[in-house]
Amino acid sequence: MQLKRHRGELARRMQLLHRGGLVLLGIIAFGYWQVQVIDGSIYRERADHNRLRKLAIEAPRGLILDRHGTPLVENVPSYRLELDRTRVSDLGASLRLAARLLGETEEALRDQVEAQRRVPLFRPIPIAEDLSLTQVSRFAVVQLEHPEFEVRISQHRLYRYAHQTAHLLGYLGEVNEDELRDSSYLRSGDLIGRKGLERVYESRLRGTRGEQVVVVDSRGQVIEEYDREPSSAGTGLNLTLDLELQQEASRLLQDRVGTLVALDPRSGAVLAMASSPSFDPNLFSRGIAVDDWRNLIENPKDPLQNRVVQNTYPPGSVFKLVMAAAALATGKVDPSESFFCGGYSVIYDHRYRCWKRGGHGRVDLRGAIEGSCNVYFHQMGVRLGIDEIARHARLFGLGRKTGIDLSGERGGLVPDSRWSQERRGTPWYAGETISVATGQGPLLVTPLQIATMTAVFANRGLWVQPHLSTAARIAAPQRLDIAPAILDQIRDGMWAVVNEKEGTGRAVHLEGVEVAGKTGTAQVVQQATWTKNDDLAPDQRDHAWFASFAPYDDPQLVVVVFVEHGGGGSSVAAPLAKPIYEKYFEADLEDHPPG
Repeated sequence: MQLKRHRGELARRMQLLHRGGLVLLGIIAFGYWQVQVIDGSIYRERADHNRLRKLAIEAPRGLILDRHGTPLVENVPSYRLELDRTRVSDLGASLRLAARLLGETEEALRDQVEAQRRVPLFRPIPIAEDLSLTQVSRFAVVQLEHPEFEVRISQHRLYRYAHQTAHLLGYLGEVNEDELRDSSYLRSGDLIGRKGLERVYESRLRGTRGEQVVVVDSRGQVIEEYDREPSSAGTGLNLTLDLELQQEASRLLQDRVGTLVALDPRSGAVLAMASSPSFDPNLFSRGIAVDDWRNLIENPKDPLQNRVVQNTYPPGSVFKLVMAAAALATGKVDPSESFFCGGYSVIYDHRYRCWKRGGHGRVDLRGAIEGSCNVYFHQMGVRLGIDEIARHARLFGLGRKTGIDLSGERGGLVPDSRWSQERRGTPWYAGETISVATGQGPLLVTPLQIATMTAVFANRGLWVQPHLSTAARIAAPQRLDIAPAILDQIRDGMWAVVNEKEGTGRAVHLEGVEVAGKTGTAQVVQQATWTKNDDLAPDQRDHAWFASFAPYDDPQLVVVVFVEHGGGGSSVAAPLAKPIYEKYFEADLEDHPPG
């Protein structure tokens, strides 16, 4: 009986085991059915993805052309080495091989990899740029044994007129971690605009990246193309810049520290804008070397600075144009009223000298502009006061940014009594007004502001916004609240500066084209006596200015020259404007050659 009972228990257990086995087989069968039938398409797609690889198709960056269609910036093909970290079995061995084939150090390549550690692993990272054909061949030979390396064709910017256009066009630089984190489009190794027009019009120039999907084998070799989404090239940029004028401006400033601006006063279109010293933006296209970068930032002349918009200076005697407009507009002086200049003024028990040691004698408004008489404008400072001077200076666009389509523009400084109280915590002293009246003191402007101010006189009261690109968003011209008749009297004085025998800008006189202008010499250090500029230390020498327009009766061109620590405006800055006018009006001058 006991044996029979054990047999029954064993049979029941076998039956339970049998049923459990059937249930388990059912679960397994259901799993296979779920995977192959229900989710089959999903797993087939995943399997395909295991053998499909997405490759970015870089978008060609938009070209930049001058006003005549001459290319200033182009794209040139280049070879780039990328590392696929998902295929790396021994990173150290891979980097040692790459270092040997590239002629680099393993440490340098490891730094490249470490800098891109946050890039997703499935995305290849660039570790070397601008490979030679010999280096490309070396990696092609080891491709089968080292599928982690791939040579891709990329494009680099070529700045054809490098030093001549560097401050306008700017340059590219590699994206940083913050930019990668804030953008879904940018990838490690991407280059974006860092300065100049490249930065301002980055979204327009960069285009849209495409994508190529390829089938690869177990070694990572491409078998065929699976799908492709083409890239879209960036939109080109047409400039108002005239390359020939730009080259001439750069040539004139060679071996000098300063700027030259030429613009069309009718529209604000910038035809030339040179800042010296300059630099080669091509150094940045392939990743600037440490030594090159150090040489640029440690250079005491700051070649990376676009002095036209980023540096501010006292305007010197070119500010007398604003003083004259303010005095006439407020009725503080009659154009025929004259003052005697004996070489100095005594105001508020202080002696203020004129630049001309013997003085100008008796001068009226026209004569004061023609000879740039300090004594005359000292009196205008007394009559106007700082707040009235400041109001008219701002009316002409000083003390604020012009709005040009360049980054880094500074607004300068137009001081008044409120500024003094708020910024310095002291009242404005009347003696300071005398300095401002001749363009000195805390008054600061950019060369571009002087160019737009000069355009107001050329246009008889119309302010225009300067711009470099035909795609720029510019404000409508603004008619200033000042009578054209007042500006005509000042324009007449500017004509005398260049065309009368005693004019300080006589060096710019042309037969066939009438130029009007104003010279300026801005002191860097206050001088109590007449000290020759050459006797001063180089960093204490005067700044030289010349602001002008032509032709007098139908202005088409404004030219402003500034030479840092150059000396006198009449002897240094003014002569540099003449070749610009000659080149621009060369057809007219051929009909009326200089006598």
